Amino acid sequence: MTVISEKSPKDCASKKASKKLYLYLTTLLLSLLSVIFIIWLILHPSKPHFSLREADINQLNLSLRPSLLNSSIQITLQSHNPNTKLGIYYDEFLLYASYKGQKITPETSLPPFYQDRHETNLLSASLVGIQLPVSPSFAYEAQRDQGAGRLALSIKGMGQLRWKVGTLVSGRYRFIVNCVAIMPLGPTIPSPPLSSRQTSQCSTSM
Repeated sequence: MTVISEKSPKDCASKKASKKLYLYLTTLLLSLLSVIFIIWLILHPSKPHFSLREADINQLNLSLRPSLLNSSIQITLQSHNPNTKLGIYYDEFLLYASYKGQKITPETSLPPFYQDRHETNLLSASLVGIQLPVSPSFAYEAQRDQGAGRLALSIKGMGQLRWKVGTLVSGRYRFIVNCVAIMPLGPTIPSPPLSSRQTSQCSTSM
């Protein structure tokens, strides 16, 4: 015996309603994405500008066998949002110091913050490394810099940000910051402490 199953008008109506709802939500989502994309194209967000205002080396002690470094560096970084229509959420911002391509402090995290349109903020961080392994060439490079009378220290940053326009907030974008501090170094200058208080522009990439 063959059992014949027929769908009731109520089931068909429910199925049609679900299909219409799905099409409506899909259309709404595509429209929303299109609006966000158009706004993005119109506004052309400019990446944030950073400059190094101050860098102080309070400690830089090296033990040769093995090559372990104790370091303490205080920095002040200036962050500027050049956009006239976009705010910036900094969700993550990590900073560390390096010398001749060698990392001499662990990464230090800055608290998340919001930067309004055309706003400028000063960010301070203490970069401290304890018994950090470095290359045996570290002492040789430092002696060369002492002979040249200056030390070039790199302050590097990396993180994630989001753009805000009105009530719309974009997804996360990664950014990288690279700053250089030139410090006087020589036989007549104590080492450390060393200081660089000349503002220098940093490069930013996204």
